[in-house]
Amino acid sequence: MADQPGFFDVNERHAALSAAGDPLERLATVVDFEIFRPVLDTALARSDRSRGGRPPYDAVMMFRILLLQALYSLSDEQAEFQLRDRLSWHCHVCWPWPE
Repeated sequence: MADQPGFFDVNERHAALSAAGDPLERLATVVDFEIFRPVLDTALARSDRSRGGRPPYDAVMMFRILLLQALYSLSDEQAEFQLRDRLSWHCHVCWPWPE
């Protein structure tokens, strides 16, 4: 039974989403979100963090979340819920984690 994939195996779930025609996967292949990084970093003008505090979220990741909020007409609370609940949103918005 060790070779049998389980219901919650991430690789199996992600493959099933891809096979079903995941629109977020298509968006990720069409749009290179990294081209927006210089503009976002300039627009945000974050502090040097010399006084400490929590590090800010990645600018491109937040841009992707805002884009999904606009596409699906979601409130901040609903966008947070979808990111926590949906594997497809989590994979395409948050991964790979910024270095």
